[in-house]
Amino acid sequence: MIRQRTIKEAITVEGIGLQTGKKAKLTLKSSPPLSGINFIRTDLPNKPLLNIQSIDLTSSASPERRTALGMGQLQIQTTEHLMAALSGLSIDNIVMELDNIELPGLDGSAKGFTDAILQAGVVEQDAPRRFLKIDKPVWCQGAGNFLAVFPEEGFRISYTMAYEHTALGTRFFSMVINEDNFKKEIAPARTFCLEAEALELLKRGLGKGANYENTLVMGKDGPIGNKLRFPDEPVRHKVLDLIGDLYLAGMPVKGHVVAIKSGHVLNMELVRQLRSLS
Repeated sequence: MIRQRTIKEAITVEGIGLQTGKKAKLTLKSSPPLSGINFIRTDLPNKPLLNIQSIDLTSSASPERRTALGMGQLQIQTTEHLMAALSGLSIDNIVMELDNIELPGLDGSAKGFTDAILQAGVVEQDAPRRFLKIDKPVWCQGAGNFLAVFPEEGFRISYTMAYEHTALGTRFFSMVINEDNFKKEIAPARTFCLEAEALELLKRGLGKGANYENTLVMGKDGPIGNKLRFPDEPVRHKVLDLIGDLYLAGMPVKGHVVAIKSGHVLNMELVRQLRSLS
């Protein structure tokens, strides 16, 4: 029997939100079997709790360039990197206390969250792990992008990225995701934007916490003021985001996910369909 997992000890990480630029403290705590993944906004009256499986995704905001959960004041923004770490390390039950609207951005990847969870320790619990096994294809598409999941044992993601940009271009990445290769090959991949986008994002109130260290700002010859961790780091980050968004289905997926230029909006549409299957 594959058992559910939580963390052993409480641990806190702090940092600046990538989009809002607001300081935030996040404390991760263990949680009983079958309790699921829960956020608590400690800065709001009565410290409301947000369980990811109880969120109505049709009314959950999904702003450009990040995933946000909840409604109105009760929001948790930029959840994808933390959710990817929870998925990659097979954490089923956890309580996460946050004192602001957006999660800390750390280095723009999932590595900081992954390291924190491993430092806290991972323990098995006395309950079987539940999986969302795909028996027939499920898909959705938008204007020029596509996302589907097909039956397959295990969890594989195949992602095609296509940009008309000299430093990005078209990239393909495919991997069966497990704990070891998530930690080594996916978690360290950082978020990115085009140099031409950076000023426009700031004008729209985004990217206030971004800098050349936590975001790969892609100029014509590559990242400005930084070096790639992988030759194909941007497409690996797209896979990281997708892993995090898919974990909002409420349980790990068993299937082959095929994505072409998919982003958070399309990711969430697929999650809505997957939830209807569970």
